[in-house]
Amino acid sequence: MHDFIHTTHPQRVVFGAGSLRHLAREIDALGAKRALVLCTPEQRPQAERVAASLGAQAAGLFDRAVMHVPVETAREARDLARQLGADCAVALGGGSTTGLGKAIALESGLPIVAIPTTYAGSEMTPIYGLTENGLKKTGKDPRVLPRTVIYDPELSRTLPVGLSVTSGINAIAHAAEGLYAQDSNPVMDLMAEEGIAALARALPAIRTQPDDLAARSDALYGAWLCGGVLGAVGMALHHKLCHTLGGSFNLPHAEVHTVVLPHALAFNADAAPRAMERIARALGGVSAPAAVYALARDNGAPVALKDIGMRAADLDRAADIAVANPYWNPRPFGPAERDAIRALLQRAFDGEPPA
Repeated sequence: MHDFIHTTHPQRVVFGAGSLRHLAREIDALGAKRALVLCTPEQRPQAERVAASLGAQAAGLFDRAVMHVPVETAREARDLARQLGADCAVALGGGSTTGLGKAIALESGLPIVAIPTTYAGSEMTPIYGLTENGLKKTGKDPRVLPRTVIYDPELSRTLPVGLSVTSGINAIAHAAEGLYAQDSNPVMDLMAEEGIAALARALPAIRTQPDDLAARSDALYGAWLCGGVLGAVGMALHHKLCHTLGGSFNLPHAEVHTVVLPHALAFNADAAPRAMERIARALGGVSAPAAVYALARDNGAPVALKDIGMRAADLDRAADIAVANPYWNPRPFGPAERDAIRALLQRAFDGEPPA
């Protein structure tokens, strides 16, 4: 028998090739007049074109978004928005830029228009994260949910294949954990399985032909669904480990998700068999952990923490941090499970198949 609560978040999604042309219209629909355009340093040229297209609607540009949203960067961006009289923010890019927009909204309440160029999915969530003194803290607040999201597959055609794959598997992680979330529901289960399947089709096609617009559209569609799951239900062990590794050891976000996910699924496999069946079916495999590992390995993504900047000497500290304040998980992983988490991290560090 079903027994669940489902909350629908108020959000507008504009999806389709060329939909960036609707940005000015969407800003008007928010009742806003002056937009601060946000981006990473690498995406400044693209952001400048967006700002130029807005003309007088562009209040200015902030190009210092970085991973894990350091609190100092967030304060700098909030101060600039205030100085320029911006009444909304346009976040162009991946999770780093969206996260910066959320940090501005958290304090100021400015509405956000998110324009994702990766498959991170955070644009669909009221979840924010800020890193201070080497620790990443996350929370939920309806003020940070982007009011409008513009998904334009044209903008991701030049996303490097490697980042496309890791970003896509990052999105798959949201849906995978949603399937065994404490507050899961049938709507999210459907979205999760469809989102995983779309990305499983898209990523090999993108590796074969990076500018394939149909594959890019499929990947963005999958990322939208997976992001919707992330925004609606709780996450578990996998996300706790990735927040620990990313926030405390400054590892690259999408790559961490890619490496850790097969091992987190293996840890939870016996405690969440129905979720594992749905993940495996969406990926076209028999074992969910093995299918995720193969998707990464076969498409050139990293499968070892040692290859993305983690030091062996830090594994013990990572295990300690992860179990000190654990998220809910179908298989508990508090201090009593510290050795099992340490072993999981070792396998992920070495790049071994999940066990």
